[in-house]
Amino acid sequence: MTKLSQFVVVTGMTGAGRGSAAKVLEKLGYYVVDNIPPSLIKAVVDTAESSEFDRLAVVVDARSREFFARLVDELESLRKDGVSARILYLEASDEVLVRRQEAARRPHPLSREERLMDGFDRERELLRRIRGRADLVVDTTNLNVHQLGQRIRAAFEDPTNTGLRATVMSFGFKYGLPIDADMVADLRFLPNPYWVDELRPLSGLDEPVRDYIHKQPLSGQFIEKYDELVALLTDGYLREDQHFLTIALGCTGGRHRSVAMSEALGERLRSHGVQVLVVHRDLGRE
Repeated sequence: MTKLSQFVVVTGMTGAGRGSAAKVLEKLGYYVVDNIPPSLIKAVVDTAESSEFDRLAVVVDARSREFFARLVDELESLRKDGVSARILYLEASDEVLVRRQEAARRPHPLSREERLMDGFDRERELLRRIRGRADLVVDTTNLNVHQLGQRIRAAFEDPTNTGLRATVMSFGFKYGLPIDADMVADLRFLPNPYWVDELRPLSGLDEPVRDYIHKQPLSGQFIEKYDELVALLTDGYLREDQHFLTIALGCTGGRHRSVAMSEALGERLRSHGVQVLVVHRDLGRE
């Protein structure tokens, strides 16, 4: 019998991209089972191990309704048997979820004869407990399928990596806080290149903007202190079997300061052996 090297539970809101996530995991060599009631997860795990699959992913969602409430208990029972699951939770804004569901021309499975939003409200309540236990939360509001695939591959592609995997995300406060961030830092204390005429049309990926930002004394101090903070947290995260960390760095529009500093922090973390994916949520929106 082969012990699973990777076991991923994919869950989250209807329309947030569970199906797309499952396809990416399948391409990474996972044996994927979709729409499974929680009570059958243990049987699927046993079958996968007896069939010598070493990577398993199951998609569990609110379509199982009252059965879904047992998901946390089933996963805890498996953990006591030595089978640990990584929980991937997919989220998106209400506006985007409604638009995607309407485009698919399908009613929400929990809406009954009521409004579409009533179904989403019931679903959020059902998912509240498992969301709080998720190892990785991904907000797909502004992600296309390729960007979602990039996030998933960075998290689950290499089963031999047992260290910390970090996503460093730049964002603009004017577009709202990232709902999938574990740590958020406000970079609006740095001078804004937007007010320098020749830098305004550029971004934090351009060398003149990077040079301008990194010449500010506080920028180097911030990277150093934040690097120390992540190093302090890493041992605790791994001890608690938490391998995923999303760090969000924000400025006003998510174009200059947060972009340059996210790249710099990502490079600094990589030098310490942390597997890092840098993403720029709002770059290009202005």
